[in-house]
Amino acid sequence: MHFELAFVLIFAVATAVAIAARYFKIPYTVALVVAGLTLGAVHLFEPPHLTKELLFAIILPGLLFEAAFHVEFRKFWKNKLTIHAMAIPGVAASAGLTALILSEWVEGMNVVSGFGMIPAMVFAAVIVSTDPIAVVGLFKTLGAPKRLLILVEGESLLNDGTAVVLFTLVVGVAMGGQFTVGGAVMDFIKVAGMGVLVGSAVGYAAARVIKRVDDAMVEITCTVIAAYGSFVIAENFHYSGVIATVVAGMLCGNWATHEGMSPTTRVAVESFWEYWSFALNSVVFLLIGLEVNLSSLLASWKPILAAYVAVIVGRAVVVYGVSALLRLTSERMPWSWSAVLTWSGLRGAISMVLVLSLPADFDHRELLVNMTFGVVVLSIVFQGLSMAPLLRKLGITGLKDAYQEQYELARGRLGAIHAAMAALEALRRTREIPADVLTQLEKDYQEKERVTETELAQLKQQSMRFHEEEHQEAVRRMLIVEKESLLKAYQSAAIGKEAFERLTAELDERIAHADAAEIHTSVPATPAGAVGT
Repeated sequence: MHFELAFVLIFAVATAVAIAARYFKIPYTVALVVAGLTLGAVHLFEPPHLTKELLFAIILPGLLFEAAFHVEFRKFWKNKLTIHAMAIPGVAASAGLTALILSEWVEGMNVVSGFGMIPAMVFAAVIVSTDPIAVVGLFKTLGAPKRLLILVEGESLLNDGTAVVLFTLVVGVAMGGQFTVGGAVMDFIKVAGMGVLVGSAVGYAAARVIKRVDDAMVEITCTVIAAYGSFVIAENFHYSGVIATVVAGMLCGNWATHEGMSPTTRVAVESFWEYWSFALNSVVFLLIGLEVNLSSLLASWKPILAAYVAVIVGRAVVVYGVSALLRLTSERMPWSWSAVLTWSGLRGAISMVLVLSLPADFDHRELLVNMTFGVVVLSIVFQGLSMAPLLRKLGITGLKDAYQEQYELARGRLGAIHAAMAALEALRRTREIPADVLTQLEKDYQEKERVTETELAQLKQQSMRFHEEEHQEAVRRMLIVEKESLLKAYQSAAIGKEAFERLTAELDERIAHADAAEIHTSVPATPAGAVGT
């Protein structure tokens, strides 16, 4: 079958699966994998294979950039300790624990001989990166806390780069290379650090061009260049293309969109990346299902099951360990979130591509491939389908405010009205449109504003959580304004260094208290008058 026709069929299947997933209310990515497994079992058509070239050249940069583009840097930085702890040392620790557990179990099963620590470590490096796509959409649908969403997305954006570097080091050792802890750390710093520099340079260049032009098509093209250019340049010099693309995406999403894009262009850019992400996700998850050989997996069910349990245990130990350490900081989180972070660690395409890139004569390659494919499928299907019940069982979304959706709609509507009124005021100053036309539009928007504000006031009477969230948001914004004012006063020599440091320390303590209060109010409360179950 022609390559082009295969892709047409893949998109046709993806469209049908999307419709069915919406109708039956199941995660779209889980449905895609199940559809791929079914199509692969009946051999309906010959699909393109999920190769490293396909993933790295087309799929991965687009998905990484789109995810990073929509991550708010302020919220990401607020959780920097948690995200970096889980994505860098946490990944290494999780891989080590997984390998230690697995090497003992597989050897004890008498399924295969000679499966020691080295092949176990290769498998752990392959499987350690997480792919949150299946659960992020579910979190948004169920109204999970925004901070929990940031933690899942932020960790995944960084741990992909860590996993690829770790895999390269482990495979090098397995094939006879030298390994020292100091050398490994320096290699990681070089690869990751240069990835940050490449991503920053490409993202900055794209942002500067975007700021100077006002053409939606050109600005969309600039973001595409930033996404794929940063990845290609970094990989060409053997640095981390993953980290480069993430940095470029954050720069474009947090700076270029706000400083250089008009509202119309911003909508066009976000619509483009939303569709491109949908298309890439459709391809990659369907190909995951099509790539799997069910009969081969069933023949290796014992080591696959052992590997799956080892992966879950390794991740759980790391997540709960990090959570315990963070309880001493302002980034502490509820223990129920630790359970969700453990269970949300789904595996995806990167793991499959890494294991397929092993040399054909690599020891235990067939078993490693089967174990990786089996764990990926189990995690996507089993964990993906059980995530919603887990969230409800833990009370994270099970007590979701009955008025939450109405409140979010009203807040979004009011924000759009205020943006439109600001634009009308700008048009009045430039006199581009006759004043009588603007006056009538202003009256219309003022009436919409009045109705929406009344609706919000009524909703806040139904649940005090809305008022608490708005209060915490206002408090934090004012504290940031205070801190910026202190910095300007110090830079202009209006206050001395000692006064600046003392006042800054006081403000940091108040910000920490505000963050703790935000964590407390981030879990939805039972609405007034509702009966808990």
